[in-house]
Amino acid sequence: MSNQRPRTRTVTWKDPLASAAAGRELPGIEYLRKVAAGELSPPPFALLVGMEWESVGDGAAAFTVTPAEYHYNPIGVVHGGLAMTLCDSAIGCAVHSQLAAGQAYTSLETKVNFVRPITAQTGRIRCEGKVIHAGRRVATGEARLTDLAGKLYAHAVSTCMILN
Repeated sequence: MSNQRPRTRTVTWKDPLASAAAGRELPGIEYLRKVAAGELSPPPFALLVGMEWESVGDGAAAFTVTPAEYHYNPIGVVHGGLAMTLCDSAIGCAVHSQLAAGQAYTSLETKVNFVRPITAQTGRIRCEGKVIHAGRRVATGEARLTDLAGKLYAHAVSTCMILN
């Protein structure tokens, strides 16, 4: 064990507050499309865990990640926090896609069901979030985390508060 070579991972990002400020001036879907297209900086956390945009639509958003060793927990599988992050982000961005300029949201609660373990051998995983209900103050959504063949690894529901 002691003669194992240490591994490193370097993450580079841009000022997240500049992108957030730009986002307050745009309708949610426009803002998310600019982030997905690389016209605005993504949140540093997404870069840290390796999240990549797959799609954003009206009331829907999807991300992909390739699980890696740096996602592992102490028992040798991908930490459930990665699945939770993907679900929370996909649902949150689905909600965000329906907001007007100047509005924001925050997650109030997210319930995740882990169906099977994720490892580096799982390969690329995809999480799609969809809005179930969008009201003036509260929105709800759901997410499904699958491999590229469609095998389910986790699913979630979330409640978000709309901030005006």
